[in-house]
Amino acid sequence: MKSLLPFLLISFFFLASCQKDNSTDTKPVNTLVESVYINQKLVNNNQKIFNIPIDSVIVKINFSSAINPAKTNPEKFFISNSVGFDFTILPSEDNKQLSFRINPILNYYSDYKLYILDGEYLGVKFIDSYEYTFTTYIDSTPKFPVISDDELLTLVQQQTFKFFWDYAHPVSGLARERLGSGDVVTSGGSGFGVMAILVGIERGFITRQQGFEKLSTIVNFLNNSETETFHGAYPHWLNGSTGAAIAFSTKDNGADLVETAYLIQGLLTVREYFKNGSAEELQLCDTITAIWERVEWDWFRQGDQNVLYWHWSPNYGWDMNMKIQGWSECLIVYALAASSPTHSIPKVVYDEGWARYGAFPMKNGKSFYGITLPLSWDYGGPLFWAHYSFLGLDPRNLSDQYANYWEQNVAHSLINFEYCKANPKKYLCYSADCWGLTASDIPNGYTASEPSNDIGVIAPTAAISSIAYTPEQSLDAIRFFYYILGNKLWGNYGFYDAFDANESWWASSYIAIDQGPEICMIENYRTALLWNLFMESTEVQQGLTKLGFSY
Repeated sequence: MKSLLPFLLISFFFLASCQKDNSTDTKPVNTLVESVYINQKLVNNNQKIFNIPIDSVIVKINFSSAINPAKTNPEKFFISNSVGFDFTILPSEDNKQLSFRINPILNYYSDYKLYILDGEYLGVKFIDSYEYTFTTYIDSTPKFPVISDDELLTLVQQQTFKFFWDYAHPVSGLARERLGSGDVVTSGGSGFGVMAILVGIERGFITRQQGFEKLSTIVNFLNNSETETFHGAYPHWLNGSTGAAIAFSTKDNGADLVETAYLIQGLLTVREYFKNGSAEELQLCDTITAIWERVEWDWFRQGDQNVLYWHWSPNYGWDMNMKIQGWSECLIVYALAASSPTHSIPKVVYDEGWARYGAFPMKNGKSFYGITLPLSWDYGGPLFWAHYSFLGLDPRNLSDQYANYWEQNVAHSLINFEYCKANPKKYLCYSADCWGLTASDIPNGYTASEPSNDIGVIAPTAAISSIAYTPEQSLDAIRFFYYILGNKLWGNYGFYDAFDANESWWASSYIAIDQGPEICMIENYRTALLWNLFMESTEVQQGLTKLGFSY
């Protein structure tokens, strides 16, 4: 019996040891997620992929160690947006991979998140948590009845016109700066707005008499002695009830020569429209001439400098010290300054101040996407540079020693189009049908988007207002914005200001300086109405000739 005791003790400790080893063998192994593919597209942790279909969605997950698909945990492993754990597990290539098909049909253009949270399940222990986001396709079915392109252009103009008609300030008739801006009206946007009223008359949205009465209200308000001007120039913003200047920024509380130029461009176009009209209409024309002749363009040389300055403040003087130089949206300033019958500038101010005798970035000459860009910074800058000065100033035959301005605006628009089509940053929606980078609202702010400052925000005004330069590409964009995105992008005053499909952000805003170019440039594309009117001005013709332009 004594001889068996050592053997029994050895056996006991051996069995105890085996039980301890077995318990260690069954402890879950620490495991990591190595890769996730959704319909064969790799998605990284805390990142997003796009254009996943709404059905037949297959997910493949590769782990660092073998897993047991039968040991799932719907509280730790699931998909958001009501999918949960509604999967069908599929055969996998090896025991370190889990494949499954999502059972429900998903919603169009919606974000879904696959969560793999830390904890013990699938027969392993996850020591980290993971989150993978995918966005489904945008629904490509038309959101509105399909109409002819001509009808669509009229619809866009008519709906956009309402911003300058129905939403105009009730006292002054001027264009509110944006939706919800109350008494804040914009001088430059109102210049676009008065041109839009002419389009409204010609398109039959309103009668000539209705348009005349609204324009009379606007012009008389601008001519009122209580409406603040500074050496004849208007501020960027005005109070639409009182005419008092409203500061755009601390030191920008006085004259804004660029916004004034946009306003005068519009008013001169109105004057040409009514110049052969009734006695009342001729009186309107005379008032516009008085406003035009009071602007002291030459005073903004800040003495006798050969350049024009953008701002002057009654409190801060020339502190902002911003020269108006090319290439940018401001050609119209120099064109009007040279055309002024009372406060004209000499040609040297244009050549030295604006054009800097062709020094970069006035002249460029490089090629982008096989397109030569005559002027501007690389890629051309935001597209409003091809719009604001050219609502009235006709670029079709406009040229001088520095450029052919039709070629410039066509090249600028095409480069913007080609960039969005190439989509180097792989943004959702960017394509040959969805393009256009310009100044607009963005999530939590405002920026001048362009290829060199591209954060994923498309502004419909960019492509729409380029329609004269890129008719095929712009019409494709208009169709896409209206038919495909219209349930998110179309509202009471036309297309909303901008959108970022990557972040599922859709602006609810309308801005006068974005809405105006749409209706005006569409009309210039269709009939050249505003181009023809503005260019009929004798003073403008003389000014352009003075600066050395052919037109």
